[in-house]
Amino acid sequence: MEPDFLNKMMDLLWDAICVVDMEGRYVFVSASYERIFGYKPEEVIGRRMIELVHPDDRQATIEVAAAIMSGQPQSHFQNRYIRKDGSVVHIMWSARWSQADQVRIAVARDITALKRAESMTAALHAISEAAHTADNLPALYEEIHRIVGELLPANNFFVALYDPLHAELSFPYFVDERDEAPPSQSIDSGTLTAQLIRTGQALLVTPGKPTDPSLPVIGTDALHWLGVPLCSQGAAVGALVVQSYSDATRYTETDKDLLQFVSTQVAAAIERKQAEQRLHHIARHDPLTDLANRDLFHQQFEAALENVSRFGGNLALLYIDLDKFKRVNDRYGHHTGDLLLCEVAQRIRGHLREGDVVGRMGGDEFVVLLCRLQSVADSLQVAEKLRAAINLPFQLADRTLHASTSVGVATYPRHGHTSRDLTRAADAAMYQVKKEGGNRVRVALPDDLLEDGELAGSGSPR
Repeated sequence: MEPDFLNKMMDLLWDAICVVDMEGRYVFVSASYERIFGYKPEEVIGRRMIELVHPDDRQATIEVAAAIMSGQPQSHFQNRYIRKDGSVVHIMWSARWSQADQVRIAVARDITALKRAESMTAALHAISEAAHTADNLPALYEEIHRIVGELLPANNFFVALYDPLHAELSFPYFVDERDEAPPSQSIDSGTLTAQLIRTGQALLVTPGKPTDPSLPVIGTDALHWLGVPLCSQGAAVGALVVQSYSDATRYTETDKDLLQFVSTQVAAAIERKQAEQRLHHIARHDPLTDLANRDLFHQQFEAALENVSRFGGNLALLYIDLDKFKRVNDRYGHHTGDLLLCEVAQRIRGHLREGDVVGRMGGDEFVVLLCRLQSVADSLQVAEKLRAAINLPFQLADRTLHASTSVGVATYPRHGHTSRDLTRAADAAMYQVKKEGGNRVRVALPDDLLEDGELAGSGSPR
């Protein structure tokens, strides 16, 4: 059979035939090499094969090449190459060594589409699994970042969420080599992220396909930018974005299709976790004031007590009860009473430090846990500030109301070592203030409680 005929037959093959010498340099490639790798045959003849292999796969490729040259043929070896256009192609090789000719003869099959399909299927399963196993939203975002990073380059990656009630974008997860997470911004800010959420259309920006120059730059201007909307019930609720500051990492239409493919599953996973967190929050918070409910406050109280018992420090419990609150409900109705309770809760919360805990026990009773106090005397100062703040007028709808409160204070370890002891002491002190007219702060005294736990009738206000 004539050599020209054989060459023509090889050039018709869909797979590429490659011949490499002992030094790893190409001595022959068939015509299909250009379709798979992007290089014409004359562009690679004489070049070292390993130069075109993906950097992460070079060591394994060198080891397999040595095995082939030692007489161990390979039929299903897989590695990745960098195409002439910079994209990655997955290859499955069948190769053997010709001792007589001192060359490696190999057949290369492009399995990129197969690997992509496998990766996409695996990504969908991984996202679904993450939605069930992630402990919270931050953990879910980290897992989504990892999964996306297995599909395409994602060193710089962020999640944006859209709040239609306030027409704002937030960035709950933002990993970037140059910038910190941006603050919340208006949906009308004109940024790329805002644009793709408003339009609901994926957006790919590259040097060859620049974006609208009128759009403002938020942070460092990326050279390559790819974002897809997160959609739910036909509306964009957020975005997934990857970006690059170098031509070494580029994004293509194929990358856009990959990211869009997983975006629906990502949106569902995020919504599922958000719903779980909302239910968890509702179960642990007072539905009217959004303060910690009795169960959550008790858990936090026990944790704080364990901490001070192990490491030392001061802790105080304030028991707060509004004076004559029933008159507000009787005179103005329960709606106004609820408004007053919400405003009181806000004032209490606004006068506490980070780390302090406030809860509603029910009715018009509130409890405050003061942690990491410098001294016990600090608890009195905070209690007095709260009493004075609640004494200020409340503007509720079309009327002005005045309120006062009775505050009982118990401190650890003076008034007990358990949550039950401290609660009884603070409650008893508050009850004494009530008996004496209210609108005062009182530290629990030994005679506020009788041995059988009933309230004592003596004691003077502090």
